Amino acid sequence: MAEALRRPGLDRRGDSLKKPLPGALVPKGAAVPPALIPSLASAASYARAEKSEATRKAYGADWRHFTTWSQAVQQIALPANPAAIAAYLAHLADHGRGSSTISRRLAAIGYAHKLKGLDNPANAETVRATLRGIRRRLGTAVTRKAPATARALTAMLAQIPDSLTGKRDRALLLLGFAAALRRSELVDLKVNDIEISAEGALIRVRRSKTDQEGAGHTIAIPRGELLRPVEAIEAWLSEVSDGPIFRPIAKGGRVLAQTLTDRSVASIVKRYAAAAGLDPKIFSGHSLRAGFVTSALEHGADLFKVMDVTRHRRVETLKGYDRRARAFRDHAGKDFL
Repeated sequence: MAEALRRPGLDRRGDSLKKPLPGALVPKGAAVPPALIPSLASAASYARAEKSEATRKAYGADWRHFTTWSQAVQQIALPANPAAIAAYLAHLADHGRGSSTISRRLAAIGYAHKLKGLDNPANAETVRATLRGIRRRLGTAVTRKAPATARALTAMLAQIPDSLTGKRDRALLLLGFAAALRRSELVDLKVNDIEISAEGALIRVRRSKTDQEGAGHTIAIPRGELLRPVEAIEAWLSEVSDGPIFRPIAKGGRVLAQTLTDRSVASIVKRYAAAAGLDPKIFSGHSLRAGFVTSALEHGADLFKVMDVTRHRRVETLKGYDRRARAFRDHAGKDFL
């Protein structure tokens, strides 16, 4: 089977996502004047910027997985044989990978070929039929993490110690919740992205998942009377004067210069969820953002006011949260069950 699938290829090492010059910029066999090479290299850099850093990172990991598998079954990763890709998708499904992961890995394979100016083998009917069958058999439902609602967050905050690390973590949890930030947005924040006033804080999100071109968005956070997020932010800002807001803390209480990773956000959420007696497995870095949306809708906030904070572009995206928040309100069976 492996021998039947084998074919000559361009890349046995699977490093196409690391190459600086996408082949699509230059037609195959075309002569390139030396004077044009520097500008082409710059153009390649801009072309790669069409994808967010997070997407490129995910695609890179997915591509490495595919090339490792290809080597194990003696196949060429680039250009890939559609039959080999179909076999790879089946391998992923047989080993417990979900539909969303499989679809993303297929997209990464297509992107690697695009960077080389090659036809996308993922578009072959053999591959598409395999993917449709996987989705039909496995389903396409996404496993969602639990929202860290205001109630859950209050329990988590009660577990934070009175220490430098505790001061940072309180600000991180409350800022992530009150501004409905994605974890990547949270760790990307700089000190000069926050403006404190008597009424609250203005948070400047310079770039996000739905704003890849960097138009930016300003989010208002009121001071609050219950969770008091701005008070926690002010307390932590007394420890950092410029650069990244959220940073690792070394032994001995020294705040380091580099920023926390987005994985650190998830770890912090899980740690305090566990300390509060909640199941850490069902929480993630996204729980803060989801918690704000769920809490706002539970308290009857206008959907469009919620979107002002979350920056969702489509009302339909929030309908899942709205259904959860209103699950028992005006229930059809409330008068007789």
